[in-house]
This record gives sequence, C-alpha cells and structure tokens, in this order.
Amino acid sequence: MTTKSSIILNQLQISQKIRRIAYQIYETNSSEEEIVLAGIVGNGFIFAQKLLEVLNEISTLNVLLCEVNIDKKNPLNIITTSLDVEKYTNKSLVLVDDVLSSGTTLIYGIKHFLNVPLKKFKTAVLVNRNHKKYPVKADFKGISLSTSVKEHIQVEFSQERTIAFLV
Repeated sequence: MTTKSSIILNQLQISQKIRRIAYQIYETNSSEEEIVLAGIVGNGFIFAQKLLEVLNEISTLNVLLCEVNIDKKNPLNIITTSLDVEKYTNKSLVLVDDVLSSGTTLIYGIKHFLNVPLKKFKTAVLVNRNHKKYPVKADFKGISLSTSVKEHIQVEFSQERTIAFLV
C-alpha cells in the first residue's frame, strides 16, 4: 500500500459485505438446488471462494465453484473455465469479480457464458466504481463508489489482512 492511499473497506466491513451478498445470492436462488459461482481469475475467484464459505454456512444450496480464466489485458483471447460446460448448463450462475470499473472484464466474461443456456445469470462485485464503458451492471455489490478515472481501487485478500483501498 502506498502512502497516498485511503482505506475504503477494512477487514470487518469486507466480511460484512461478503455475508450480505451471500444472503442476497441465496434469496435470489432459494428455489434452486444447485448454483454456480464463477469467479474471475485472481481476486474475483478469491471473492467467490469467500462467498461459497458463507453460502455453505447459511444455506442448503449445492454451490459449484468455477474459476473463469480471462486475460484482463487482452479479453478477446480465449476464455476458459475450470468446470466443463455441462456442469453449468441450465443452472443459475453468478459471475463474481472484486471491482467493477470500466466493465470490460465482466462484459467479456458474460459474453463467454452467453454461449451456454443458463437458467439465471447474475453478477456480483465487492466494489462498483461507476466508470462503465459497457452496459453491464452488478446485481450484487458491496459498495458503490464514485471515483475519478485516474484513481485506482485495489482489493487485497491475504492471510494477514483483507482490505480495499483507493490509490
């Protein structure tokens, strides 16, 4: 963390946001037997793992965890997932990432899943920056934050701490 950064969410606040989003996901999918949490490689996948832990604690849903491998610098490259397509076909799926900024990563992730018949498709992010250049929204979000285009949001998930800060 640099000296010119501001904490947006501390560990307790992030934990509370994760729990709230997990409850929202459960409420939206309470009639489902099985759902898929598809976390975008890196922090999106870690965030999905944390949501999975809470969902396992609060619900009877069978939750499949899927890692979405997308090249964030070149999103037109082939996108792959850790689950076979058959595992999420006709299921309710939540695409998960840590920060929604321009929407590029989410829109290309969504594009990948549009080739598969899904029962329901939602998105979840911890921080929504409101700088979208694509018509994509977060159905479940921890916090919405208006920042300048030059500012950067960084989320750190580590053993020592979990924190979101503005640089």
